[in-house]
This record gives sequence, structure tokens and C-alpha cells, in this order.
Amino acid sequence: MAGQFSFPGVTLLITHYNRSASLSRLLARFRELNCRFDEIVVSDDASKPEHQQKIKELQQEYGFRLVSTPVNKGFPANINRGLDAVKTPYSLYVQEDFIPSDICPAHLQDALGFMNDDKSLDYIRFWSFYRYPTLKPYGKGFSETIYNPWTLNHLSFFMYSDNPHLRRSNFFQRFGRYQEGIDGNIAEHNMSISYIQNKGKGLFYDEYQALFTHANSADEPSTFDRANWRQSRNPAFLAMRWLYLRFKWYKSLREVKTMPRQI
Repeated sequence: MAGQFSFPGVTLLITHYNRSASLSRLLARFRELNCRFDEIVVSDDASKPEHQQKIKELQQEYGFRLVSTPVNKGFPANINRGLDAVKTPYSLYVQEDFIPSDICPAHLQDALGFMNDDKSLDYIRFWSFYRYPTLKPYGKGFSETIYNPWTLNHLSFFMYSDNPHLRRSNFFQRFGRYQEGIDGNIAEHNMSISYIQNKGKGLFYDEYQALFTHANSADEPSTFDRANWRQSRNPAFLAMRWLYLRFKWYKSLREVKTMPRQI
């Protein structure tokens, strides 16, 4: 069995909605890896009664603090609620459908060490669908994300993502809250624009799918849809994709220039 991995000053924050089996799997995996956090917070967005019952059973087993709402308000409200509940200097945010790998804890400790030593860091990302386009080597397999809109790559505007990451608990003061009442993808995009505008500084793990596995079973499919632009190689589709991404790049560039900054 692996040695114990301690994360002082860190709350493990998990958002949950109708996927209690995935939540159970995630909690069990962190226990198997001997990870110890100051606290675990689960933010539930008004799941169905059968899932709420399972959450209560898991709470008895794992001792986490549950924050919930009587009415489903969507992903942006759920993550806002969860982050409001964090009392420690840092939060490790992981959605319930991710599974940490064997090598994950050691690199989480590296990231926490970076955050403790480098007060200019706001955020460290551990997983992504795609490699961030502009990276500067930082150390121990991490690189700093560099904002460079002139790459003509729309992914340059996603310096921030709500995939598994470590953040400081003053994040909302620096970059604002998630905008509630809108689609989760748009809320994430707006947060990333604010992160760029307010000169956020973060790191990205170079082997960006090595620390966590994103796993959705047929019984508990993802409730958060994201478009995958790499699925089709049809020439007509690729031409439309190119035009769309150029439009998205231009739109995001205007947003960075015109959105009001956080105070």
C-alpha cells in the first residue's frame, strides 16, 4: 500500500448531481491512495431522492460536509455554493466523475508546494481535454500557461478550466463568481475571460490526462455536455470548423478587451 499523502490547508471540493455511484468511486479511490485533506466538502445540486439517500450513507462513511439546495440551480450555482463553503486557504476541485491515478497524489503534493512557495500562483490545472497552446516549463512536469491571443488558436482563451485543479480560496475575490442562470460552458468561458483580464497566473500539468481519468458509465452518463471538434474528418465539416474557430477566436479577443475587470 502507498504511503500517506497529506494536504494541509486543502479542502477537497466535489460537485455532485445524480451520480452517487461515481461519487462513491471517487471518495473510495482517494482513500485507497491514502490522501488526507483538512476537509472534504460535497456540493449537491438537488439530486433525486435515491441519490440523496446514498449521499447520506457516504457522509456517514467518509465524514464529509454536505452543502445542498432544495431546487436544482445548475452547475454554476453548484460550484459557487461549494466554493463558498471552503474554509481552508486552498481547494482541490474534482467533479464526481473523475478518478485519480496512482501517480496523482505525489504530483498534487508538488502543486501544493508550488502554491505555498510562489504566492503569485492563483491556480494549477491537473487535467484537460487538450494541451494548452502556449506553455513555459516551470518544474516537476508542470508548465506556466502563457496568454497569447495572436496564435489564432481559440484554446488560448481557456487559461482557466473547471476540470480538476487546485486554487487559492481568494479566487472569487480575484476573478469574480460564476455567472448563474446560464449554460455551464458559457459560465466557464466567462470565468476564463475574467481570469485573463485580471492577469491570473497558473500552471498546467504537461501530461494532462495522466493524473485523472474522466470516466462516465452508461448508468451515470455525463450531465455536462462539451462539443468534441476532433471527431469528424469530413472536409466540409473541417472547413466549417475552421471558420467557426476563427470566429470564436475573434469573439473571445473582443471579450478580453471589453469585459469589465473584477475589483
